[in-house]
Amino acid sequence: MIEVEGIIVSETNYSETSKILNIITKKYGLIGVISKGCRNLKSPLRSVSNKLTYGKFMIYYKKDKLSTLTEVNVINPFKNIKKDIEKISYASYLLELSYQVIKQNSDDNILKLLIEALTKIDEGFDPLIIMNIVELKYLDYLGVMPVIDSCAVCGKKTNIVTLSSYKGGYLCHDCYHNEKIVSEKAIKLIRMFYYVDIAKISKLEVSQQAKNEINMFLNDYYDRYTGLYLKSKKFIRDLQKI
Repeated sequence: MIEVEGIIVSETNYSETSKILNIITKKYGLIGVISKGCRNLKSPLRSVSNKLTYGKFMIYYKKDKLSTLTEVNVINPFKNIKKDIEKISYASYLLELSYQVIKQNSDDNILKLLIEALTKIDEGFDPLIIMNIVELKYLDYLGVMPVIDSCAVCGKKTNIVTLSSYKGGYLCHDCYHNEKIVSEKAIKLIRMFYYVDIAKISKLEVSQQAKNEINMFLNDYYDRYTGLYLKSKKFIRDLQKI
């Protein structure tokens, strides 16, 4: 029996009364557990065997096999997220994305970034900006980080004029051809997004234009280089069109 801190990132019904849960944990990375009988109305595990449950999990741990959940002490219920369909949508995407990222790279920081991002969304910070910050940071763990310290083509650090997913990041004036020009603000912000400590964010003021430009760049970059096509992201894109 072990106690481990983590968050449920996916759930699947199993038999008539149980669920299989995937949990990103602090100590053991991604683990699968069975929550027996949690779908019964009187089960003490019913309310804590769902996506977005962040807490300390008591489990019978079996390495490389399905462990068994016995108890959960919730650390943060993310109540504000659960009240808002928009916040739920962004949170669901971050859970699904984190699940895919940690399957490719079991770095401890993935859980830390996810919890910090969900905390900021729960506190009322712009979910689109928080999502984009996490997406950018995750590209490092996926091994396809764009070049945002110099021109992706020639390496020059001056006269950066735009972002290009096709060229792999920043483009300087000399290497620019017919790529779409983005604002100077977006060029500066995307680098700031990568280096910012999410937990220390206390204020977010970004123009709609810069937000749109960064989001479009990251959407295209993910489509082009990661091979991840997530249903929850499609839902967010549809939501943004409304």
